[in-house]
Amino acid sequence: MKHLFLSILLFTSAISMAFTDPVGKISGSVIDQELNEPIPYATIIINDMEGNLVTGITSGDDGTFLIENVKAGDYVFKVQFIGYKTFSKEIQISRNSTNIEIGQIKLEPNIAMLDETVVIAERTTIEQRVDRKVINIGKDLMTTGSSASEIMVNIPSVNVDQDGNISLRGNSNVRILVDGKPTNMDPAQLLKQIPSTSIKSIELITNPSAKYNPEGMSGIINIVLHKNANQGFNGNLNTGVTFGENTRFNGTLDMNYRKGKFNIYTNLGTNVGPRENGGTLGLPEQNIEQVFSVANERTSYLYKVGVDFYLDKKNTMSFYTNQGRFSGGPDGFISVTDFDNPSMDLTQLLDINMDNRNSAYNFLYDHDFEKAGHDIQFELDYNDFEEEENTSIDFRDTELDFIPYKDFVLQNRQNFTGNIDYINPLSDVSKLEMGAEVRLLDTDNDYETTNPDFFDSDYQYNRDIYSFYTTFGQTFEKWSYQLGARLEKFNVDAIYNGNLVYEDDYFTLYPSGFISYTPGEKNSYQLSYSRRVDRPGFGQVNPIREVASPRLTVAGNPELRPQFTNSIELNYTRKLGKKGSLTSGVFYRRTQDEINQVFTTEENDPGSIFLTYDNFDSNDSYGAEFSANYKFTDWWSTNTGLELYGQTLKGVAGNEFIEIDNKAYTFRTNHNLKATEALTFSLFGFYRSKSQDLQLDIKPMYFMNLGARYSFLEDNKATLSLNFNDVFDTQEFRVEDGRPFEQTGRFKGETQTVYLGFSYRFGGGKNKALKRKSRDNDESGGGGVF
Repeated sequence: MKHLFLSILLFTSAISMAFTDPVGKISGSVIDQELNEPIPYATIIINDMEGNLVTGITSGDDGTFLIENVKAGDYVFKVQFIGYKTFSKEIQISRNSTNIEIGQIKLEPNIAMLDETVVIAERTTIEQRVDRKVINIGKDLMTTGSSASEIMVNIPSVNVDQDGNISLRGNSNVRILVDGKPTNMDPAQLLKQIPSTSIKSIELITNPSAKYNPEGMSGIINIVLHKNANQGFNGNLNTGVTFGENTRFNGTLDMNYRKGKFNIYTNLGTNVGPRENGGTLGLPEQNIEQVFSVANERTSYLYKVGVDFYLDKKNTMSFYTNQGRFSGGPDGFISVTDFDNPSMDLTQLLDINMDNRNSAYNFLYDHDFEKAGHDIQFELDYNDFEEEENTSIDFRDTELDFIPYKDFVLQNRQNFTGNIDYINPLSDVSKLEMGAEVRLLDTDNDYETTNPDFFDSDYQYNRDIYSFYTTFGQTFEKWSYQLGARLEKFNVDAIYNGNLVYEDDYFTLYPSGFISYTPGEKNSYQLSYSRRVDRPGFGQVNPIREVASPRLTVAGNPELRPQFTNSIELNYTRKLGKKGSLTSGVFYRRTQDEINQVFTTEENDPGSIFLTYDNFDSNDSYGAEFSANYKFTDWWSTNTGLELYGQTLKGVAGNEFIEIDNKAYTFRTNHNLKATEALTFSLFGFYRSKSQDLQLDIKPMYFMNLGARYSFLEDNKATLSLNFNDVFDTQEFRVEDGRPFEQTGRFKGETQTVYLGFSYRFGGGKNKALKRKSRDNDESGGGGVF
């Protein structure tokens, strides 16, 4: 009986193995046929015999590649890279041939393409990766406006308010990174300074793994700037002019020179010109109306210079610096009319001049081990931000005894980051990652005023974070998973006028998990979880009072505690062959110790409001997203999305605790119509439903943009673009039913504009340069009002 049982067991196992589909892997390396040098980041494509994409990857820094978990079958193997002829070969994965070694692939330069450099796609594409959504910016979005802030309106899941503040999935607690690195600038101001033509792609990371810093309730938005890194000397010139109530100019120049082991590159950008903002705010119960008109002057410069040094096939060193300069600020008036008591009327004149400098320096050392994918990186990053803000306030048309005054603010933030990251593919189906990081932030805010109701003050905010993370993942035939955890030690102290007003010191664990299921080539599912934190931003903890308007005073709360969020989301992607793809997802977030606004009335003036911040109990947020990237015909394609959000808001208004159940949705659709090979038209439509925050009920907003692009010269090296934004002049911010007392308002920016752009690419090249890991930061953009 024992032998019979063993025989049956062995026979059953043999039958099971015989009927189990084998899984194979494909490996090799890519080099330049003439130079005999590795080609990093070449595109490796595996198609079925009908031409449908099965899987793909890019070659590593040393030109090697390894594709695992390929099902049995016949495939077409392709290798592509700009400036080279495509390599193609038919391969077969079978039970007798599961390990396909392609060997060394020598790509032949394509003489007809040697003049091409970094080619910008005609239309924007959306790529759904395991941990993020990547929006590759095409010429259709690059020509919508002069700055990153104007491009953001077109990005799925992202909303921009009348002041340029960004929210992701209906939540403003989002981290903004540039090239994977934090900056010390206010996010709204940063986005207005980055020229639209400098942006290569925008990454939305809504549920980051433990590998990433845990800040940001709703996730991370990473803006990737162009980095030309091809062989030889080449570059891109992009420039544009915006015509509206004012004229604005933006332009960028990307250049690089690469030869042998050196690559030197630079990106220069500028954004110049004023922008008008105006509106009214009424208080029906007090019979008061406020009217304001402000021109925001802006002159900004952004440049990036870097060098990569390829020591050998296994070792690379890289250094770059980002430098930003800005000068300008709002200049205008706020007029208050009290219809019941004209003696309370006044007009406030304001003139704010800001000059800031933002400097970032980065060093990276990368070492590849013998095994493909086995890698270690060491990185240092230093960021220094300085800003001088001079404000002049004067009063006219009033019987009140207000006197003119001036405010002088000097702000300095220094942020140092050092980290080490290690990746080890333990086997064909498993991978281990681990790393450590230190982040040191020192902030000093010096305030001087001639206002007799306030006094000079100094506020220092210092924060140290030490962290360690590890993740482990495995991939099977249809399933894959990744588990991770990040341990952080956090220390902070706040000093106000020489006195310690707040300090905290604690350890926190941030777990994360991902599960993916791919039943076939066309369908994929992903379930993810992460724990995240939002630490108070500088403006939310800065106790120095700011007079935002004659009826509103703002100050931070230095005793604010961090808010912690548990986030879970489920995503589904359906590939439609060469036509495009459909994506959908649902998410839920529970936040503890939520940071929110507190609106109270002033004791000596019930018609005036004091705004600060405090911690409240839990907050629930949830939502669903649907998007389609589809090509109807050879001449008509679309990116269309619908986003539904809901959240519970808790705070104080009018000295009373309130709870708001906010529900809203956003619909946006972008269509590209190709008239000829050289001429393309575009149409963009946007609608955002009514919504609520603690202070106001916000009415719906909608608008439409039209655009055209024409490419010319040899190989379409030059492009002329024309865009008509807000065709029907409907893009405005309207509010009603305010708290702590009723308010009605209409705010209108300079939205109806015509943008004329020109781009030209020159030079020739092929190989791309070193990639870096995206970094996060913990400083919220919250605080303040305008």
